[in-house]
Amino acid sequence: MSTTYQAHTPDASGFIAYHDDEHAIWHDLFVRQQSSIVGKACQDYLDGLDKLALSSTHIPQLADIDRVLQQTTGFATAAVPALISFSKFFGLLADQKFPVATFIRTRDDFDYIQEPDIFHEIVGHCPLLTHPAFAKFTHTYGKLGLKSDKATRVFLARLYWFTMEFGLIDTADGLRIYGGGILSSPAETEYALSGKPEYRPFNLNDILRTPYRIDKIQPIYYVIDSPDTPFGLDEATLLTAISQAQSDGLYEMHPSLLTD
Repeated sequence: MSTTYQAHTPDASGFIAYHDDEHAIWHDLFVRQQSSIVGKACQDYLDGLDKLALSSTHIPQLADIDRVLQQTTGFATAAVPALISFSKFFGLLADQKFPVATFIRTRDDFDYIQEPDIFHEIVGHCPLLTHPAFAKFTHTYGKLGLKSDKATRVFLARLYWFTMEFGLIDTADGLRIYGGGILSSPAETEYALSGKPEYRPFNLNDILRTPYRIDKIQPIYYVIDSPDTPFGLDEATLLTAISQAQSDGLYEMHPSLLTD
């Protein structure tokens, strides 16, 4: 995948200068997102969002995010270009650094952007990186991905997709969202809890064998009942599960994903 976006380069002190129109886009995205997640985001995400204390008026500096992440779970961010390789992605996570592309989408891509921008990464993912279980999983995921071959990484991508990007959790108040790909998209946030998609209980083998497309609304969501369900998994368990999934083969693509 190629991109027309150019990430901003931090100066010697790590400061990133954004234009006024970029801050305005952040404001509009943030205000809309905060309204859309009421009664839909899981409590762990909301707690993390409170800890980050993001402002609606300006794009945050990564150093401000890092101070919170370091104090809570030992993670930090890493400024990266618009697109990075899988090896770079896994390597950063293995080093407890979460890659953040330092650009923000244009108005033309306001509702949907394929490549993750700073809004998606900071608002979608960083709140849960303040939670020990989610941070530990992200670290484990990076370490495993770093030493895996290309075929194994494809299966790992499915695991990340159906959890950290598009995961739901069952709570005493009903289904809630923890996946950053949902929470950074008001349209997907509304759809995910609408009752229209299919909800499946978390099953590692099923997730590893379920095809997906990044350019479509998800027809299937996997539901955990606790952060410990998937995020307590260790490398050995994941490798064994991937080996079994490779042997079992992929499920057929959902019919809704077969059309352009």
